[in-house]
Amino acid sequence: MSSAVFCRFRSKNTLDTTCYTIAMKVHLAICEDEITESEHLISLVREWARSAKISAEVSSYDSAEAFLFAYDADKAVDILLLDIQMKQLDGMTLAKQLRRGGGEMQIAFITGMPDFIAAGYEVSALHYLMKPICKEKLFAVLDKAMQLLSKTDKTIPVETENGQTKLFCRDIEYAEAFAHTTCIHTPSGSLNVRISIGELEAMLGETFFRCHRSYIVGLRHIRQITKTDVVMDSGAVVPLSRRRYNSINRVFIDYYT
Repeated sequence: MSSAVFCRFRSKNTLDTTCYTIAMKVHLAICEDEITESEHLISLVREWARSAKISAEVSSYDSAEAFLFAYDADKAVDILLLDIQMKQLDGMTLAKQLRRGGGEMQIAFITGMPDFIAAGYEVSALHYLMKPICKEKLFAVLDKAMQLLSKTDKTIPVETENGQTKLFCRDIEYAEAFAHTTCIHTPSGSLNVRISIGELEAMLGETFFRCHRSYIVGLRHIRQITKTDVVMDSGAVVPLSRRRYNSINRVFIDYYT
């Protein structure tokens, strides 16, 4: 997200530009192979953006393959409304592929069947929207997505051996304490900082969890929670204190509801 003053909606067939005074810009993608449903979603998203005074660029795709082709060229997608049941590559498979590749957008699934809901845990799905789409439910999901996006824009200052720098909290997968430093792990690499694990925990806030006396995990990067470990999106396995198992499950559920 970024600051802007223009609201631009783009689909394959339409282009509409309106100008307002706003503070945030978001790129929202719709992947839906039913033309009527796609057009309905575009209309609702435009209405939501106008009412929320949010600058939204909306792109629509009629297949998972079409979305992937565009995503390879430009990964600046903040929210993805994704139909599960599509021809060839289905929405759930696409979501798993995006997560494996480091895709961090908020994903809301669209489906006509409730059978797929359990599978959304693996890809950190924001919500499931049942067809026919209810405007009020869609607006609530988009509002929640914006809240989560605003949380992840936070930065923290840290001191490394090369001097002061700042990190986006959204990029921090987990942190690991050593004797005199803390190692912060991100999808692009690791960084040793001169700060205690307790000080870092206080700086990071509610979107992170102290799962062990020596480890902090980012809730948005969790793939799976077991009795003894937290599995991250990267595949890293972080130890989980037994007495903190119930707490991490509660905060993880709260983060996505």
